Amino acid sequence: MRQMLVAAEEAGGLAVVLPPLYEIFWSALVLLVVLLVVGRYALPRLYDTMDRRQAAIQEGLDAAARAKADQAAAARERDEILRVAQAEAAEIRRQAAEDAKGIVAAARTEAQAEAARVLDNAQRQILAEKQAAEITLRSDVGLLATELAEKIVGEHLADAGLTARVVDRFLDDLESQPVPGGAQR
Repeated sequence: MRQMLVAAEEAGGLAVVLPPLYEIFWSALVLLVVLLVVGRYALPRLYDTMDRRQAAIQEGLDAAARAKADQAAAARERDEILRVAQAEAAEIRRQAAEDAKGIVAAARTEAQAEAARVLDNAQRQILAEKQAAEITLRSDVGLLATELAEKIVGEHLADAGLTARVVDRFLDDLESQPVPGGAQR
């Protein structure tokens, strides 16, 4: 290193900073060739690659915008479908409630008709049993009255028709009398 400093001092102070002229010429020539090669071949390819990349980026942005619009449309369609489905569900619930009310009303009507039929049958049966009891009671009372009359009179009543008429008249008189306690038949 020391030798280089000594050689530089001998050649002069400015020669150290400036290179020789032939080196400047060759350096400029190489720089010009490099600029021509880069400008002629590398830059067009670089610009072409950048243009393609910019076009791809733009296509991506456009696709993203379309996807966003499609997503918004799908959301609106989903909301519309949900609204329609909720309206249909409400209509189905309303119809089911009406059907349930109709079924309950029909069952109530049927139950009332069945209850009326059972009540009517029960009343008929009670009336028939009452009439049968009255007939049985009438005949029993008639027999008892006849036996009592025979015991009182001391003779046997031979005429059955006369006996039946006497008993019927006695029972009719008995039924026409007011019942103690204020209730009448």
